[in-house]
Amino acid sequence: MWRYLAGAAGALLLAGGGVILWQGQGAGPRIASAPLQAAEPAPLAEPPAATEKTREEKRFGRYDKDKDGKVSREEFLASRHKAYAKLDANGDGRLTFEEWSVKTTDRFAKADADASATLTAEEFETTRIARKTTRPAPCVPESEG
Repeated sequence: MWRYLAGAAGALLLAGGGVILWQGQGAGPRIASAPLQAAEPAPLAEPPAATEKTREEKRFGRYDKDKDGKVSREEFLASRHKAYAKLDANGDGRLTFEEWSVKTTDRFAKADADASATLTAEEFETTRIARKTTRPAPCVPESEG
């Protein structure tokens, strides 16, 4: 119910502000203006030129390590091999569940402050993943020449 009341109060404030602005525009001095004349249409600017390499060409270039114009199976899977090697802690070529889940296991152990093998609500809260918010680029005013 309070949401409806807050919405109604907000609408009344907006309407009141509109009336005040509308009345304020009529009170100022009027300036005589010359009739508008049709202006010459501005010439169209040239569209921006495309980059030399498209995004897919750049991605292809990153995968094609030997630069023969072809991506082999080994080149395509190279990034996966690196990720697998990082997980395979003992280097035996096999991933155990413990090796695969090491990050999650470590995060649980770190959160379990009392070492009870269970997480309380407070302990569980520490496992929350902090999301990074992207900030807009700062506005840099152009220096006056």
